[in-house]
Amino acid sequence: QVQLVESGGGPVQAGGSLRLSCAAYGFTYSSACMGWFRQAPGMEREAVATIDTDSSDTYYAGSVKGRFAISQDNAKNTVYLQMNSLKPEDTAMYYCAVELSGRCLTFARYRYWGQGTQVTVSS
Repeated sequence: QVQLVESGGGPVQAGGSLRLSCAAYGFTYSSACMGWFRQAPGMEREAVATIDTDSSDTYYAGSVKGRFAISQDNAKNTVYLQMNSLKPEDTAMYYCAVELSGRCLTFARYRYWGQGTQVTVSS
């Protein structure tokens, strides 16, 4: 059974940093796509960053490129999202998700989701 457990969210002031973690269970981690998504109140969910766990190829949304970094620890089946230079517009619920057919940039295919972790950036 696929399970994703996020941690690391919380309140932070603008310009600050946070690191989110997502521990993955129940599937072959080394052949998957892991993604971080976010959803703010009244907004659609958007893909923030993804990583191919085999090739380590990454994708970033334009709004976070240069500020956020996705990485992984294959030994721990864990993916991270380092968020720097946070802005109030980064405030959202952040979700970890997995796609198991190798199509990392087809965001609609991410079928399994964590419970989410709230990030709140104050100005």
